[in-house]
Amino acid sequence: MTERLKSAPVAYQNEPFLNSPDGRILRVLAEYQEPLARFRREQIQDTVVFFGSARFHGREAAEKTLSTIEHNNAKTPAAQLEKDLKRAKAGVDMARYYEDARKLAHMLTEWSITIPARRHRFVVTTGGGPGIMEAANLGAHEAGGKSIGLNIQLPFEQYPNEYITPSLNFQFHYFFMRKFWFAYLAKGLVIFPGGFGTMDELFEILTLAQTDKLAKKILVIIYGSEYWNKIINFQAFVDAGSVSPEDMELFKIVDTPEAAFEFLRDGLTKYHLGGAVKKEGEVTPEIAKTRP
Repeated sequence: MTERLKSAPVAYQNEPFLNSPDGRILRVLAEYQEPLARFRREQIQDTVVFFGSARFHGREAAEKTLSTIEHNNAKTPAAQLEKDLKRAKAGVDMARYYEDARKLAHMLTEWSITIPARRHRFVVTTGGGPGIMEAANLGAHEAGGKSIGLNIQLPFEQYPNEYITPSLNFQFHYFFMRKFWFAYLAKGLVIFPGGFGTMDELFEILTLAQTDKLAKKILVIIYGSEYWNKIINFQAFVDAGSVSPEDMELFKIVDTPEAAFEFLRDGLTKYHLGGAVKKEGEVTPEIAKTRP
């Protein structure tokens, strides 16, 4: 007697298929639909995204690292000690950007939660990891607001920082879907000093703005002229004729959390709240309606 066949799994429960090349389109769609459902459930209308190095730490942690190296110098070869000290001293210097990101995120969140709206406006969003990302999530957390972390699977472990709102902690496999969610809800972008990834994210948004591929106004702040003027000569683009002089108006370079916040507050109010700032922290009650 022939043994009865067991029922085959339905396609959406067939893990070998879902994890195969043929299931890639479903995995991609999942990284669109699942975040969309969560953003709707958490009533997130729009965001301000903070980018910057994952390698910068707060001042206290950076100074502790430097002190540890200085006190253990007898155990380290001279050449290696010189490199370690140079890196640790740079870490102490760059810690100011961690502290500034923390302060700016706090100021922005403190303002945004006073906006009369049914949904959460201008929610601080980061890549979810350490460094500048952690600083921005921490600042929002300290201000009593929500914040988002869009993490990514990497060959080395990158754990979500502890200050992300738990219900808004995401993990992506595909870089391009993560980038989509950085841009889709964003009304503002703050670029702190960082490396290749930070530059990639900056120029992608600037290119979309330059080519008029954005359906909304995104305010772009480049934070830290001392750092960025050494890394990128923006004026050289104009001098060579590779960009128009008007393209330099796509972003603003600032050096203090206060200047960054003022630019964001005024621009977000003008372009996305349907009114002008009346006085510090007060906006007109008209809330622009945008698609989720």
